This record gives sequence, structure tokens and C-alpha cells, in this order.
Amino acid sequence: MSGPTARTGPIGAGGLELRELECFLVLSEELHFGRTGTRLYVSQSRVSQLLRSLESRIGARLVDRTCRRVRLTPLGEEFRASLRPAYDALRATVESARTAARGVEGRLAVGFQGTADDRIMQAIDTFHAQHPRCTTEIVEIPLCDPFSALRSGAVDVAVLLLPVTEPDLVLGPVFSSQPLTVALSVRHPLASRTAVDAEELTALPLISPDEPAPPYWRTAQAPTTTPGGLPIPAGPRVSTLQEGLTLTAADRGGMLLCRPTADYHGRRDVVFVPITGLRESALGVVHHAARETARVRAFTAAVRAVTAVTSPPAGHPERASAPGNVT
Repeated sequence: MSGPTARTGPIGAGGLELRELECFLVLSEELHFGRTGTRLYVSQSRVSQLLRSLESRIGARLVDRTCRRVRLTPLGEEFRASLRPAYDALRATVESARTAARGVEGRLAVGFQGTADDRIMQAIDTFHAQHPRCTTEIVEIPLCDPFSALRSGAVDVAVLLLPVTEPDLVLGPVFSSQPLTVALSVRHPLASRTAVDAEELTALPLISPDEPAPPYWRTAQAPTTTPGGLPIPAGPRVSTLQEGLTLTAADRGGMLLCRPTADYHGRRDVVFVPITGLRESALGVVHHAARETARVRAFTAAVRAVTAVTSPPAGHPERASAPGNVT
């Protein structure tokens, strides 16, 4: 049961197969046959076939499909709610048994956004010291697509900009918050300032991540209003951080970046001015709910060990602040 083609024999009198259940759960998240097929590495017609087979075994429709939309029936909603925890528990049980048989070893793909800074590298070093038989691969995740690599299995765990409120993803430990800067062209009138207040963003188009990042996440990285409720003009949408910095250098807008990322990506044609009035930036460790392996748990534990040392103590203002408006 290690991959998307994993299956079991018949379950119960209806002869249910794990592949059908997996297909239904993915379809219930995507509500789109094409995207479901992409995630499962099968054709759209195969998705339809698996769904029909499952509905035939159950004896009722689970999904209503028209030319305009796909949605679960009331029975489908009830079935999903009951099935998800049982399915995840089954996969976790099998994975735990396999891991116990061979220990924490193999390959762990770790995704990151922006910059794999000292905190991330320290967590990876801690993980290696504790589990020398496990190798890691570090993968950069595009700014515009924070979640697809986790869903496709391209990475096992990712360090992502917050917020993360995806129902199929699990947010683990959060790195300490970092102050925000606004990246500006050296030619911009605000470039010589020692600080910029958030209310001044009404005169500065903000460069933001493009789709497929969800709207709530894109708005967090490039807010559309100031804390006082005034509109912030929209700047260009970009796919990568480097694209955003290039447009910044061309004076097409400003871009919000946390201080560690700003320090790492310093360049002569861009300045990074501290910004006040916005919540600080934060990174969190995220994994897919259905793929919580022993390697993922071990890496999460390593991050917890690092954040326990590097994060401010409970009650510190930085520790208490909620993540948001981050890039």
C-alpha cells in the first residue's frame, strides 16, 4: 500500500477494494474527475469506472455529476466522513508495520519555499544525526504552488509559508515568526526610508503569487487591504520568488518578504525596507494526512527539537502572535 496503485483484496460481502475507496476520497476533495485522475495517475475514464464500481457495491449513488459541476450526494457526504479516518488509520497501520520491520531508513524528500535558511538546514542536520540510514532530498517548491508537491507525493514533508488550512494536509511545528520587509526598486520613492508603515501600502502595488495557490493563501502573502481597511493596489502575479524580485527591480511593484529571505536574496537593484503594522511571517512543517510515515514523524520531531531551542519562550510577544500576511 505504498503508492497510488496500492490495493487489497475484497473487504466484506460487497467486495470493496482499497483502490475504489482511495479514488472516492480523492474525488471528494477535488470534485473534478480530471484532477482526480491526475492525482491518482490514471485516466478520467478509469476514475469514472472506479466510482461506478464502488457505487454498484454500495447500492446507491455517492456522487452527482453534471456537465457543470460534481458534488457528493448526502449519502456520499456521510460515507466520506466515516471513511476518511478509517482509511487513514489503515494506511498508517500498514506503514508503521513496514517501518518497524526495517527502521527509519530510505529517502525523505523535504520541500521548502523561498529560502532553505539556517533553521531548516539545522533541522535536516538534526534528522541526519538521529537517523543516519535515511537520506534527504531538498526540493524547492514554487511560490505559486505551495501544496501540489505534497499531494502528488513529490515531497514527503514541506516547510511552507503560513497560513495552511487545507483539509487533507496536516500542519506540524511552526518556526519562530520573522519580521517583514517590503522589497522595493532602488528607484522607488520609499527606498530611502528606514521603515514603511502598512497604511502607506495604499500607494504601492503589491506583487503576489499566482495560481494555483488558493486565494486565502495568496491574499496572506500580498494583502488587498491595509490593517485600517484601505485598499492596496494589486501588482503583477508571479510564479517564483526570482520572478517577483526581477519585477521589483523593474519598479513594477513591491513585494513582502521575511527578513531571512530578504537577507539571502540581497541584490544591488532592490532594497528591503522594514514594514510596521503587519503580522510577522511564519513557516510551518506540513505533510499529507494520508502519508504520515515514520520518516515524516522523525523529521517533524527534529524540527520540534530545533524550534524548542530557537523559538522564543511561551508568552513572548513573537511566540504569541498568529501567523498571517506572510511572504
